[in-house]
Amino acid sequence: MRKLLASLGLGLGLLIGGVALAQAPAPATTAPAASSMPVAASSTGTVAPAAAAAPAAAAAPAAAPAAAASAPPAPVPNKGDVSWMIVATLLVIMMSIPGLALFYGGLVRSKNMLSVLMQVFVTFSMITVLWCLYGYSLAFSEGNSFIGGFDRVFMKGLFDPAKGEFAMGATFSKGVVIPELLFMAFQCTFAAITCCLIVGAFAERIKFSAMLLFMALWFTFSYAPIAHMVWFWMGPDAYATKEVVDGMNAKAGLIWQWGALDFAGGTVVHINAAVAGLVGAYVIGKRTGYGKESMAPHSLTLTMVGASLLWVGWFGFNAGSALEAGNTAVLAFMNTFSATAAAVLAWCAGEALSKGKASMLGAASGAVAGLVAITPACGNVGLMGALVIGFVAGFACLWGVNGLKRMLGADDSLDVFGVHGVGGIVGALLTGVFNNQALGGPGLVGDWVTAAVSSVPVMDQVWIQFKAVVLTIIWSGVVSLVAYKIVDLVIGLRVTEEEEREGLDISSHGETAYNR
Repeated sequence: MRKLLASLGLGLGLLIGGVALAQAPAPATTAPAASSMPVAASSTGTVAPAAAAAPAAAAAPAAAPAAAASAPPAPVPNKGDVSWMIVATLLVIMMSIPGLALFYGGLVRSKNMLSVLMQVFVTFSMITVLWCLYGYSLAFSEGNSFIGGFDRVFMKGLFDPAKGEFAMGATFSKGVVIPELLFMAFQCTFAAITCCLIVGAFAERIKFSAMLLFMALWFTFSYAPIAHMVWFWMGPDAYATKEVVDGMNAKAGLIWQWGALDFAGGTVVHINAAVAGLVGAYVIGKRTGYGKESMAPHSLTLTMVGASLLWVGWFGFNAGSALEAGNTAVLAFMNTFSATAAAVLAWCAGEALSKGKASMLGAASGAVAGLVAITPACGNVGLMGALVIGFVAGFACLWGVNGLKRMLGADDSLDVFGVHGVGGIVGALLTGVFNNQALGGPGLVGDWVTAAVSSVPVMDQVWIQFKAVVLTIIWSGVVSLVAYKIVDLVIGLRVTEEEEREGLDISSHGETAYNR
């Protein structure tokens, strides 16, 4: 425990140093006000991050217009929007605990069931605390093109107990707000489940303390910056006149400035986590007996239950990223529904063609593949586009966990990269195709002053999406490698062979999942 506390202290020291460097002013560049995640003007006179065509609208503080004296009364949150966002937040929590925990738990051997449940449960809890302390501020406050600042450290400014007032955060619509504290809670679930996804790549052989230290470092230096680059902008209300457009664009995250579309986290969540998991599988090494001993899932029943909870909870993840109980939420909801079903059918068909029969594991994996792929696209593509994305993702991820996995040669225990990496890349790129109005998509906001909707030529948008994918892969890969090496030096990444053979339930936690 002393080693763990010392390691966490080291991680926090690195955080302070890294953020200080990140505070250096970035060059002011202009970019088209494409649709991404919205930022909200807050009651404290600041603006929060948001992405026009991406997930949650941010409630990060931004400078209020100069003509505040003659400004109209501050907008009041709609109770329907607030209620929906509370429900959406709860649904995403359910995705992680118990959804993801049961999905992963069923896939490992029985002697490691509790260790996976613990890793997911405690990681989710730790990231929630770190998000409240500093993570939200780094992701969703004004800083530079790569990372935010310290305006919201310790949740500063979100609630004034003396006045009983809450800061307001913007949505995708001008003049429509939700409490920034609610947006912060919603985005917290994204950060937490992203870190939990990584667990599946090195399941059954990592030290519990090493896993926690890695998650703290990776969350700080990979998740928060990528979330800022993709989703932070000054919010729709900041675009009051054409004269301020270039200035507002320059304050946004780098990938948002490019005009990349990511409605609910294809890059931020899935590709980001998948790359971290793949790097971990290489650095930590293969499980003892991998390729020689049976490592079949011990309970596909639990895996199916977990996949079902993920599917239901994902409606909060995707439809909630609209930040309002409106038409865009409905579109994201339906696209999530249909694309997932299409991916299940595609995976089962692929298994039947290649192996002669479809499996329950395949159906559950197909559902997750469809959910992953539609995540960046759900509010950004049309109804038929979503079905195509689901079908393509089902076949692509089936190849990802078979052919690609053999090519990579890594022991990615629960196929994090094969499903979340491949699915996230497929979804991100196809978002660039099916966003176009000529192909049934909703288009994007090309002018936030008038909120006029238009379409970018397909290949131009696909190129923008490709750049976002590549930057995410490189950033997460480098941060992950450095973080694993630091943890290995400080704590050591892997349990002993004896502990691994005994099972991490007993050797790491002193208990078992099942009484025999």
